[in-house]
Amino acid sequence: MGHDHRTVSVHTARHEPLPLVALCVTLLSWSCGYPVIRMALLYFSPAGLSALRYALAATLIMTWAACTRPALPRLADLPRFALCGGVGIALYTILFNMGEQSVTAGAASLLLNISPLLTAIIAVVFMREKLPLAGWVGSGLSFLGVAIIGGGQPGGFSFGSGASCILAAALCTALYYVLQKPLIGRYGPLPTTAWILMCGAVALLPWLPGAIREAQGHGMTPWILMLVLAIFPSVVGYAAWAHVVGRMGVARSAGFLYLDAPTVLVMAYFMLGEVPSLPTLMGGAVVMGGVLVAQLFGRMPSRRKKHKADSDVSVIDGS
Repeated sequence: MGHDHRTVSVHTARHEPLPLVALCVTLLSWSCGYPVIRMALLYFSPAGLSALRYALAATLIMTWAACTRPALPRLADLPRFALCGGVGIALYTILFNMGEQSVTAGAASLLLNISPLLTAIIAVVFMREKLPLAGWVGSGLSFLGVAIIGGGQPGGFSFGSGASCILAAALCTALYYVLQKPLIGRYGPLPTTAWILMCGAVALLPWLPGAIREAQGHGMTPWILMLVLAIFPSVVGYAAWAHVVGRMGVARSAGFLYLDAPTVLVMAYFMLGEVPSLPTLMGGAVVMGGVLVAQLFGRMPSRRKKHKADSDVSVIDGS
């Protein structure tokens, strides 16, 4: 998943230091995925990287499922789980990995910020939801920012270029947001995410033998990178974010997600020596400004209504 998917129901917010610690863990876990993927691509193909990463993550998830025994998916819901795993995990991560072969980690994180707005547009087109004027203005600004970032990347937005692959990954994330929504209501956020990750791992199995061959002959380095990706962005980040939103609520915690891209830029500098170009910084500022306009002003009428915290759900996706 990138931007690869984070969900949780909301409980009463409390002013405790622990959620802030969990927030730091979340940001660091998700953000480290971008530079680590760049490092792992020195050893693996994009599909092989995805396959081995989620095979290891699936092992951890099966351990969790054996301990907690979540409800199994109903037969009628299996196609939707499979589609979510195929699009939101398998296809997303392969496209994202392809993009990061040429796009810097920082630029990739900024391009993925377009995902929430793509989700809103999908909801307008296919679910007949209404998007306020501020939402359209914010979307326009964000797409302008994407054009600025992409124009500074190798190949621009030509077919198969890194930037076009990242945008395709962002579209996969947006589709995933819409597809998984009914499943969350039936199974709960964490079990839904766990089963979707498992479906994604199954969809990636054809590339697993090749990934194992690619890892051979390079010592422990590729395996260490895979473990980092499997444990932190794929498992620890989800669990920590669940704690953050559960304690702080959706409204209070959602704003912290805008810290993800700046955190990636800092980590990419120290881990890879990447220095973002001026177009990347300018485009990133425009993208995030557009998202903020859409989030803050596009939802203003609904914020005046009485909040029902018990029914709120947060759905986020990353690397």
